[in-house]
Amino acid sequence: MYLRTLLIIVVLAALAIFAALNWGAITTQTTLSLGFAGVEAPLGLILLGFSGALTLLFLVYLVYLQSAALVESRRYARDLQAQRDIAENAEASRFKQLQSFLETELRRWNEQSAALNASVLSRLDGLDREMRAAIEQSGNSLAAYIGEIEDRLERMAGSKNKS
Repeated sequence: MYLRTLLIIVVLAALAIFAALNWGAITTQTTLSLGFAGVEAPLGLILLGFSGALTLLFLVYLVYLQSAALVESRRYARDLQAQRDIAENAEASRFKQLQSFLETELRRWNEQSAALNASVLSRLDGLDREMRAAIEQSGNSLAAYIGEIEDRLERMAGSKNKS
Protein backbone atom coordinates (compact mmCIF):
# COMPACT_ATOMS: atom_id res chain seq x y z
CA MET A 1 0.00 0.00 0.00
CA TYR A 2 2.96 2.33 0.62
CA LEU A 3 4.07 2.00 -3.02
CA ARG A 4 0.63 2.97 -4.34
CA THR A 5 0.47 6.01 -2.06
CA LEU A 6 3.92 7.08 -3.16
CA LEU A 7 2.90 6.65 -6.83
CA ILE A 8 -0.22 8.79 -6.34
CA ILE A 9 1.81 11.53 -4.64
CA VAL A 10 4.38 11.49 -7.48
CA VAL A 11 1.63 11.76 -10.14
CA LEU A 12 -0.08 14.62 -8.28
CA ALA A 13 3.26 16.43 -7.88
CA ALA A 14 3.99 15.96 -11.61
CA LEU A 15 0.53 17.38 -12.44
CA ALA A 16 1.15 20.38 -10.15
CA ILE A 17 4.58 21.01 -11.73
CA PHE A 18 3.08 20.69 -15.24
CA ALA A 19 0.31 23.15 -14.32
CA ALA A 20 2.83 25.63 -12.87
CA LEU A 21 5.07 25.43 -15.94
CA ASN A 22 2.13 25.90 -18.32
CA TRP A 23 0.09 28.34 -16.26
CA GLY A 24 -0.03 30.89 -19.06
CA ALA A 25 -1.52 28.37 -21.50
CA ILE A 26 -3.92 27.06 -18.86
CA THR A 27 -5.36 30.52 -18.16
CA THR A 28 -5.70 31.55 -21.83
CA GLN A 29 -9.29 32.51 -22.68
CA THR A 30 -11.07 30.34 -25.22
CA THR A 31 -14.61 30.20 -26.56
CA LEU A 32 -16.34 27.18 -25.07
CA SER A 33 -19.61 25.71 -26.30
CA LEU A 34 -22.06 24.50 -23.66
CA GLY A 35 -24.47 23.12 -26.26
CA PHE A 36 -27.02 25.92 -26.00
CA ALA A 37 -24.67 28.90 -25.53
CA GLY A 38 -21.06 29.90 -25.96
CA VAL A 39 -18.84 31.13 -23.11
CA GLU A 40 -15.41 32.76 -22.96
CA ALA A 41 -13.38 30.96 -20.24
CA PRO A 42 -9.93 29.41 -19.74
CA LEU A 43 -10.26 25.76 -20.86
CA GLY A 44 -7.12 24.61 -19.07
CA LEU A 45 -8.24 26.09 -15.77
CA ILE A 46 -11.65 24.43 -16.10
CA LEU A 47 -10.03 21.05 -16.91
CA LEU A 48 -7.58 21.50 -14.03
CA GLY A 49 -10.51 22.32 -11.72
CA PHE A 50 -12.38 19.20 -12.88
CA SER A 51 -9.32 17.04 -12.38
CA GLY A 52 -8.85 18.57 -8.90
CA ALA A 53 -12.52 17.98 -8.08
CA LEU A 54 -12.26 14.42 -9.40
CA THR A 55 -9.13 13.86 -7.29
CA LEU A 56 -10.91 15.27 -4.25
CA LEU A 57 -13.89 13.01 -4.98
CA PHE A 58 -11.61 9.96 -5.17
CA LEU A 59 -9.93 11.00 -1.91
CA VAL A 60 -13.32 11.30 -0.20
CA TYR A 61 -14.29 7.91 -1.62
CA LEU A 62 -11.00 6.44 -0.37
CA VAL A 63 -11.59 7.84 3.12
CA TYR A 64 -15.13 6.43 3.04
CA LEU A 65 -13.86 2.97 2.02
CA GLN A 66 -11.16 3.03 4.68
CA SER A 67 -13.60 4.07 7.42
CA ALA A 68 -16.17 1.49 6.27
CA ALA A 69 -13.48 -1.20 6.33
CA LEU A 70 -12.38 -0.07 9.79
CA VAL A 71 -15.96 -0.11 11.09
CA GLU A 72 -16.51 -3.54 9.52
CA SER A 73 -13.28 -4.86 11.00
CA ARG A 74 -14.26 -3.59 14.46
CA ARG A 75 -17.68 -5.20 14.10
CA TYR A 76 -16.04 -8.48 13.11
CA ALA A 77 -13.67 -8.19 16.07
CA ARG A 78 -16.63 -7.65 18.44
CA ASP A 79 -18.48 -10.60 16.89
CA LEU A 80 -15.36 -12.74 17.15
CA GLN A 81 -14.90 -11.79 20.79
CA ALA A 82 -18.56 -12.58 21.47
CA GLN A 83 -18.12 -15.98 19.82
CA ARG A 84 -14.96 -16.58 21.89
CA ASP A 85 -16.89 -15.70 25.05
CA ILE A 86 -19.69 -18.07 24.06
CA ALA A 87 -17.19 -20.85 23.36
CA GLU A 88 -15.42 -20.25 26.69
CA ASN A 89 -18.75 -20.29 28.54
CA ALA A 90 -19.74 -23.49 26.77
CA GLU A 91 -16.40 -25.05 27.65
CA ALA A 92 -16.74 -23.95 31.27
CA SER A 93 -20.26 -25.38 31.31
CA ARG A 94 -18.97 -28.69 29.95
CA PHE A 95 -16.28 -28.75 32.65
CA LYS A 96 -18.90 -28.09 35.32
CA GLN A 97 -21.09 -30.86 33.91
CA LEU A 98 -18.12 -33.22 33.87
CA GLN A 99 -17.23 -32.26 37.42
CA SER A 100 -20.79 -32.84 38.65
CA PHE A 101 -20.93 -36.16 36.78
CA LEU A 102 -17.65 -37.28 38.33
CA GLU A 103 -18.79 -36.20 41.80
CA THR A 104 -22.04 -38.12 41.37
CA GLU A 105 -20.20 -41.22 40.16
CA LEU A 106 -17.68 -41.05 42.99
CA ARG A 107 -20.49 -40.64 45.52
CA ARG A 108 -22.28 -43.65 44.01
CA TRP A 109 -19.07 -45.71 44.07
CA ASN A 110 -18.46 -44.72 47.69
CA GLU A 111 -22.00 -45.79 48.60
CA GLN A 112 -21.55 -49.09 46.76
CA SER A 113 -18.18 -49.61 48.44
CA ALA A 114 -19.69 -48.90 51.86
CA ALA A 115 -22.57 -51.31 51.15
CA LEU A 116 -20.13 -53.96 49.93
CA ASN A 117 -17.94 -53.47 53.02
CA ALA A 118 -20.98 -53.81 55.27
CA SER A 119 -22.03 -56.94 53.40
CA VAL A 120 -18.55 -58.48 53.65
CA LEU A 121 -18.29 -57.63 57.36
CA SER A 122 -21.70 -59.14 58.13
CA ARG A 123 -20.77 -62.23 56.17
CA LEU A 124 -17.45 -62.49 58.01
CA ASP A 125 -19.32 -62.12 61.32
CA GLY A 126 -21.66 -64.93 60.29
CA LEU A 127 -18.73 -67.13 59.26
CA ASP A 128 -16.98 -66.34 62.54
CA ARG A 129 -20.06 -67.39 64.53
CA GLU A 130 -20.42 -70.55 62.48
CA MET A 131 -16.73 -71.38 62.92
CA ARG A 132 -16.89 -70.77 66.68
CA ALA A 133 -19.98 -72.98 66.90
CA ALA A 134 -18.23 -75.69 64.86
CA ILE A 135 -15.12 -75.44 67.07
CA GLU A 136 -17.27 -75.63 70.20
CA GLN A 137 -19.17 -78.58 68.79
CA SER A 138 -15.88 -80.29 67.87
CA GLY A 139 -14.56 -79.55 71.38
CA ASN A 140 -17.70 -81.04 72.90
CA SER A 141 -17.49 -84.09 70.65
CA LEU A 142 -13.82 -84.53 71.49
CA ALA A 143 -14.57 -84.19 75.22
CA ALA A 144 -17.34 -86.79 74.86
CA TYR A 145 -14.98 -89.17 73.03
CA ILE A 146 -12.28 -88.68 75.67
CA GLY A 147 -14.86 -89.24 78.41
CA GLU A 148 -16.00 -92.42 76.70
CA ILE A 149 -12.40 -93.64 76.34
CA GLU A 150 -11.75 -92.87 80.04
CA ASP A 151 -14.86 -94.86 80.96
CA ARG A 152 -13.68 -97.82 78.91
CA LEU A 153 -10.21 -97.62 80.40
CA GLU A 154 -11.67 -97.52 83.92
CA ARG A 155 -13.90 -100.50 83.15
CA MET A 156 -10.98 -102.41 81.73
CA ALA A 157 -8.86 -101.51 84.73
CA GLY A 158 -11.73 -102.43 87.05
CA SER A 159 -12.22 -105.79 85.32
CA LYS A 160 -8.49 -106.56 85.58
CA ASN A 161 -8.56 -105.75 89.26
CA LYS A 162 -11.43 -108.12 89.86
CA SER A 163 -9.79 -110.97 88.14
